[in-house]
Amino acid sequence: MSTVVIAGSGRIPDWVSDMDSFRRWARSEDFPESGWFSYLAREVWADPRGETLGHNQAKWKISLTLGGLIEAQALGYFYPDRMRLVNVDADLSTEPDGMFISNKTLDTGHARLEHGTATLEVVGSPDMVLEVVSPSSVEKDTVLLRQLYWKAGVREYWLIDPRGLELHFEILRHAEKGYVPTRQRQGWLKSAVFGKSFRLTKQDDARGNPVSTLEVR
Repeated sequence: MSTVVIAGSGRIPDWVSDMDSFRRWARSEDFPESGWFSYLAREVWADPRGETLGHNQAKWKISLTLGGLIEAQALGYFYPDRMRLVNVDADLSTEPDGMFISNKTLDTGHARLEHGTATLEVVGSPDMVLEVVSPSSVEKDTVLLRQLYWKAGVREYWLIDPRGLELHFEILRHAEKGYVPTRQRQGWLKSAVFGKSFRLTKQDDARGNPVSTLEVR
């Protein structure tokens, strides 16, 4: 039997007790269309709350910039949020804020697409996964998913925390015993997955709303 961990409120069928039953639920037409539900190492996490403006804009700018880069260079595929990632070895089923799968990773079978009744799953190990921290996801993003994405063999974990006055941006590299933060050089972080350096900044526009900018070189 899995442990149910809920931030806010959410309805999870009582027959969802392990990875297989969670995947059956996630693939069914009964799976909720709103909220975020994950199976993380024998725990079911539910977070039906909406996201903050800073979270939304940081996620959108990363997706926009990386999506354009990947498409222009025909590197593979970028999947924004609402696409489910499953890795059986890591006991993981969740919806990242974004993930990238290279053509090589698909060709070698390290990741594949599986169609369910109402959903599409990425199964295996994507090259890169993105998470943007929200007030209700701090422990999940910074501790639990950091461990599980590493166990799943994800080469880079991009972790962004927009809650403060300045964005906190990390590119975590897969190493022998866990993720290792990439050393920052004048605000720039080098990505081995993309072969480029990135810098993410935030400022307020004329209306006082946060605007994120992802630079690439």
